[in-house]
Amino acid sequence: MNEAWPEWPVCSLAELGDPDARDFLVGDGEWPFRGFVLQRDGALHAYANICPHRRHPLDFPPGRFLTEQGKLIRCGSHGALFLSETGECVFGPCVGQSLLKLDLRVEAGTILVRAPDSLQGAGPIAGTI
Repeated sequence: MNEAWPEWPVCSLAELGDPDARDFLVGDGEWPFRGFVLQRDGALHAYANICPHRRHPLDFPPGRFLTEQGKLIRCGSHGALFLSETGECVFGPCVGQSLLKLDLRVEAGTILVRAPDSLQGAGPIAGTI
C-alpha cells in the first residue's frame, strides 16, 4: 500500500473475536481517518470505512460491519456486500468495485494498521474509491 502513511495501533488482537470487526479512528481535526479491522477464520484484514458507492461509512448502526453469519462485510446504508478477504463488492450498487485495503501487522498482541492521519488530502483514497 502506501509506505508514506504512518502505522497506528488500533486494537489488541485479544479484543477481536472470530468472526468480528472493530472500527478505529486515527488522526485529529475535522477529517480523521476512519477504518476497521476484521478477523474471519483466523485471517486479519483492514479497510477504510468508506463505501465506494456513496462514500458513506459502512457501519450502520455504528460498529456493525459484518453480515449475521460473519462471512461478508455489509454496507448498512445501501446493502452492498463485500468479500472479507479482498474487499470486492459482490452484491449491491457498486458490484466490481472494492474497499480500500490497508496493510496491517501484529506486534506483541497489538494490531497495527498503516493509514493516513486524515481523509483530507489523503491522496489515493479520493481517487480510487
